[in-house]
Amino acid sequence: MKGMILAAGKGTRVRPITQQIPKPMIPILGKPVMESMIELFAQHNITKIVINTSHLSEVIEDYFGDGHHFDVQLSYSCEGELKDGKFESQALGSAGGMKKIQEFSGFFDETFVVVCGDAWIDLDLKEAVRKHKKNGGIATIITKQVLDDEVEKYGVVVTGDKGIVRSFQEKPSKEEALSNQANTGIYIFEPAIFDYIPVDQEFDIGSELFPKLVEQHVPFYAVEMNFQWLDVGNIKDIWGVTEDVLNGKVPGYRVPGTQIKAGVWLGINTSIDLKNCMIVPPVVIGSGCHIEDGATIIGPALIGANCQVESGATVKHSLIFDYTKILKDVEVSEQTIFGDFSIGHDGNTESSATWTNLKPHPALNRLSDAINKM
Repeated sequence: MKGMILAAGKGTRVRPITQQIPKPMIPILGKPVMESMIELFAQHNITKIVINTSHLSEVIEDYFGDGHHFDVQLSYSCEGELKDGKFESQALGSAGGMKKIQEFSGFFDETFVVVCGDAWIDLDLKEAVRKHKKNGGIATIITKQVLDDEVEKYGVVVTGDKGIVRSFQEKPSKEEALSNQANTGIYIFEPAIFDYIPVDQEFDIGSELFPKLVEQHVPFYAVEMNFQWLDVGNIKDIWGVTEDVLNGKVPGYRVPGTQIKAGVWLGINTSIDLKNCMIVPPVVIGSGCHIEDGATIIGPALIGANCQVESGATVKHSLIFDYTKILKDVEVSEQTIFGDFSIGHDGNTESSATWTNLKPHPALNRLSDAINKM
């Protein structure tokens, strides 16, 4: 079976981070979120995968290569064009990206799975495909039930008999929602789907292809499944997902490093004297770090690889990206520190003088270091 990962978006809701790395490369506890998706494909014997790229495409392609390290075969479909010797990204939309690949090589010659590259899931893909084939439709949306109070964060799917899709609502209010089945961005298609996608134009799966199928009375289905789903949809989600994992709310997500005591994990080649620092779990400290005597780290907190926390500094309920030095006697609280930016847990971004970058492009250095698999 074959798969596709959607990775061409600019990630505007995750700026400023996506000014330096594409959204699928945002790390969750040190691992790019898309890496977990490739591993999931491999676990379910989906080993031939095409990834559409555009914005900062080279970061994705340089990291994953041809896929042999993940026991899969990877190919890339870069969306954009050269103008005056300079590449300009020009995403074709999720369905348009699929169509470009099919027009190029006819790659999708059997049932195939399409997923977004900005989420972590533990879905049983084999079971999802089995249900898709049992229904006999041209397409299947995998949905997940969300709380009524959360429907406004998602596109929801409205179904009729036997799960046939009837309509959609994009982020409805709690009072207006006709369903609490969220579209998870996980799709299963038959090759006949390409009869409904135009050539050489931007075309989206959720907002254009699926409504077209409904309008033309083409049977396709929504299948609700119970699985864990961590979506990095906006800037606030980066901390929210990290916090949930550290607090043990995501069974099965591996915490990196070696657990040296309850709730404290350390990477390799890290200098710290636990007797002379205050560490309140849960805390993860990456590889190659130097935590000076007198530093305080209060969890949930994650210190990325090759960071320094100077004496008297406090990191509290925060996420510190790689190659960051927290300066002496300052406090970083309820923040995500990335490059030159401090991002509050409310999503507001500001710059500050309480830390310095240890390398000029920390986000790119983290990739070349293979994320210091702890």
